[in-house]
Amino acid sequence: MTDNQKRKKGILFLCTGNSCRSQMAEGFAKTIAPDDVMVFSAGIFPAGLSSRAVRVMKEAGIDILNQYSKGIEKIPIDEIGTVITLCSSAEKFCPTLPGKRRLHWPFFDPVGVRGDEEEVLWAFRKVRDAIKERIENFFKNKEYEDE
Repeated sequence: MTDNQKRKKGILFLCTGNSCRSQMAEGFAKTIAPDDVMVFSAGIFPAGLSSRAVRVMKEAGIDILNQYSKGIEKIPIDEIGTVITLCSSAEKFCPTLPGKRRLHWPFFDPVGVRGDEEEVLWAFRKVRDAIKERIENFFKNKEYEDE
């Protein structure tokens, strides 16, 4: 292992559209991760940043407005040690990256929720809070060091 690999541990949050779940995970992780851990998010089919995700993250004190929806080709793959897929039912469809540790956290996609605005935002908040808890535990338990 090179000195650079010892210092930098990249984590990629990967989801189908990179619109809300992976963006929320990236936002939380960037505020919690130790300085030597790089955090990225990407999507298989980038769909743009969800304005509702931006709104509920702002409520939680995290600004993801400057994040953008990107495909996996925009990620420095050589710097990634762990790929965390977040799609609820797409584990078998999310790609694996050779030589990378893969974890799967199946979170419901709130983008498909229908109803009035408060019902939809409630779904986004529920997913946001579940992601936040998982991210906090991931870093508290130093799961990123298992690479």
